[in-house]
Amino acid sequence: MKPASEVGTATPAPAPEASPPLSLYIHVPWCVRKCPYCDFNSHTAPDALPIDDYVRALLADLDFDLAANAGESRPIHSIFFGGGTPSLMPGGAIARILEGVAARLTLEPGCEITLEANPGTVEHDAFAAYRVAGVNRLSLGVQTFDDAALARLGRIHDSVQAARAIEAAAIAGFDNFNLDLMFALPEQDVDAALRDIERALAFTPAHLSHYQLTIEPNTVFAAKPPTLPEHDAAWLMQEECQQLLTNAGYVQYEVSAWSRPGCACRHNLNYWGYGDYLGIGAGAHAKQSTAGLGITRQWKLKQPRAYLAAAGTPAQIGGTQRMTAVELPFDYAQNALRLFGGFELADFESRTGLAASTLGAPLSKALELELVDVHAGRVTPTERGRNFLNDLLQLFLPATSDRHAAAASEWQGIAVTERRGHELERVR
Repeated sequence: MKPASEVGTATPAPAPEASPPLSLYIHVPWCVRKCPYCDFNSHTAPDALPIDDYVRALLADLDFDLAANAGESRPIHSIFFGGGTPSLMPGGAIARILEGVAARLTLEPGCEITLEANPGTVEHDAFAAYRVAGVNRLSLGVQTFDDAALARLGRIHDSVQAARAIEAAAIAGFDNFNLDLMFALPEQDVDAALRDIERALAFTPAHLSHYQLTIEPNTVFAAKPPTLPEHDAAWLMQEECQQLLTNAGYVQYEVSAWSRPGCACRHNLNYWGYGDYLGIGAGAHAKQSTAGLGITRQWKLKQPRAYLAAAGTPAQIGGTQRMTAVELPFDYAQNALRLFGGFELADFESRTGLAASTLGAPLSKALELELVDVHAGRVTPTERGRNFLNDLLQLFLPATSDRHAAAASEWQGIAVTERRGHELERVR
């Protein structure tokens, strides 16, 4: 990523027409140990976590952000504790954080408050304490119920601990919980992937995240890649698992997200719908729509020690990106087109401040390639578009000035039912 001084130097985008919903992301950067596939901002926990110092830093961070945003007045739509491993923090610390947030911001009635938990770091008492603190949704990083696969992934829990954690969450009163599962794991076959889904469904989760293991740069797996299933085998795993989830009554509303009806994750929906969010904690990211300034993305210092030293001061900012009109179509599309329901062109206009005609060229090409449908002002990815999402998103990448100039005229008179017939060429 470019340094803050080099990002967003072109003419900024116009201000959005209306302020979108506002969420709050809270990052806890520590884990018992770093998983070999993980590229998130996580760090091996010290022998004694600086819990009190971190709680104070988070609230000082929030105070600084609110002052910089002239005392943000929008109510908070959702709160998400992510990591790292937030379940390393005791319930009392989570309670102090949420009390501090509620003293500074208005929470919408029924505000969704999610906490990510590792089955290897929680017990029944911890779940009960999180519930008392105000957490009303859990996300459990199970990944797989296969003990050998868990060991290959470097996880600190086994299948018995995973099952006990899920049961303990239910005993503590959590009926709204997500289970994270991965597929296409080293040495995994289709039957093993299906067994994971079957084990997960036995616990009747409200929500299930199901995503393919990929090798990310700057990870242990990138340096020493494991042998993963071939492409065709991974594709079959995905199809068979999706059918099993569908048969069980779960709805796929996003590329890797499934839920029972009415149980979609509100926090992530706000991300994908191009809503705004504050981000506090080491490495936390934020997106803000501000009258007169347009859309700004910002992130905090990643290293916990540096963050603790700087929290509450301008030095806590790791970087700032002021979005330009050229960047916004891709920035919007890479979120909204993850959703099976796509987006309304009117929402694109209200969330970005740009005219729908800005999307003329990429939408024309996407229609030709049968990657989207456009009907009654709604853009929806087709099954083909969902299967080739990266190819679809590439069409929205920042274009040359010539292409941008042509976009508006190309948008005029699109006959959406006639833009068909071109075979997709995979970009490899």
